[in-house]
Amino acid sequence: MITPLGQGVARNWERMVRGESGVRRITRFETSTLGTHIAGEIVPLPEVPEDEVYPELGIHTRFALIAGREAFTSSGLDRADVNRDRIGVYLGSGKGIVSVGRLVEPLKAAREDGGFHYGRFLETAPQTISQYRNLEERYYQSATHLARALKLRGPNSVCITACAAGNHALGEAYWALRYGDADAMLAGGTHSQVDLMSVTGYSTLGALSTRNDEPQRASRPFDRKRDGFILGEGSGVLVLEELEHAKARGATIHAELVGYGNTADSYRTTDPHPEGRGAEQAMRVALASAGIAREAIGYINAHGTSTAQNDAQESAAISRIFGDTPPPVSSIKSMIGHLIAAAGAVEAIACVRAIEEGIIPPTINYEHPDPACHLDYVPNEARAADVAYAMNNSFGFGGQNIVTIFKRYEP
Repeated sequence: MITPLGQGVARNWERMVRGESGVRRITRFETSTLGTHIAGEIVPLPEVPEDEVYPELGIHTRFALIAGREAFTSSGLDRADVNRDRIGVYLGSGKGIVSVGRLVEPLKAAREDGGFHYGRFLETAPQTISQYRNLEERYYQSATHLARALKLRGPNSVCITACAAGNHALGEAYWALRYGDADAMLAGGTHSQVDLMSVTGYSTLGALSTRNDEPQRASRPFDRKRDGFILGEGSGVLVLEELEHAKARGATIHAELVGYGNTADSYRTTDPHPEGRGAEQAMRVALASAGIAREAIGYINAHGTSTAQNDAQESAAISRIFGDTPPPVSSIKSMIGHLIAAAGAVEAIACVRAIEEGIIPPTINYEHPDPACHLDYVPNEARAADVAYAMNNSFGFGGQNIVTIFKRYEP
């Protein structure tokens, strides 16, 4: 993975367990006229060999190449005698193609004197979008680019389901393996929305934190004084492999993916259902898919965005399912911000590490209990725990709900 905490699974996990934050003031563009000046920005932006061939490579595609190569290499598939026609790539992504940064020139032109001129924006936007459309389609689809780089010729797709996309890609890759369409899949998510257009848009919605003077304390899921989420960026990629195929080649198996739930709120464009019905149903479907009782879950990696609505509704949905004895819950978004399409994949890796290491990462910045959020959020410090099953929640803008369940591997 690559996140605001750094590059590589080992580095990220080490800092998550220590409860460190990667949120900082934005350096990529001027924020003085915006309400939010902070984000989980990756600085400096990494370069990849493909930059020499495709100099206009989208930021999120760079992230996918870095995370994808780490996953593929660590799995041993790069050195194994395998059929690459039977290895595919499913990634959650933003628009699935170009980094939005290339399309913000009209917005900059409209804002250049501190105001906002809609006429100037409308004059330049269509020309800019038309100019880059062909380049987007040819060069910027992250899943296709990753497959090309690793010479993987199996199933290939991009999930564009907002904040649920990375987890969604994992669930669909799981089914590709169960249906026999592939022997192994690189699956996860990649995204970058630390750009002027995205920060302006989310700020206008009032969704972002404005705790600009305390960047590392701004993302505070489930805390009563939370005031919005923090945009982050990065990528997380996992190798999912059919069990017998993995065993036959002597692969190191970190965990098993055993459950997948996928539902829709069918409510509003941006608001989650006020009772968290879709989220609750996705968790129930995932438990049924895994064939386990609720008591088996030892840890829930929550969607936990640090917004008033999501945190309260997710907490209520978890309570309705798990009753008086819910498992520990934490949100790593408190440390890296919300990676949007990449979030669910990075959080899936945190679930796997929690199972392997027997450590639950904390929810940092939890200082003021909220009566609407009454679970055990593993506040501020990591906790040793025996986790046989971990649940990973991802709930997207527009009401897309994805839940995956990971199990400790026992040969």
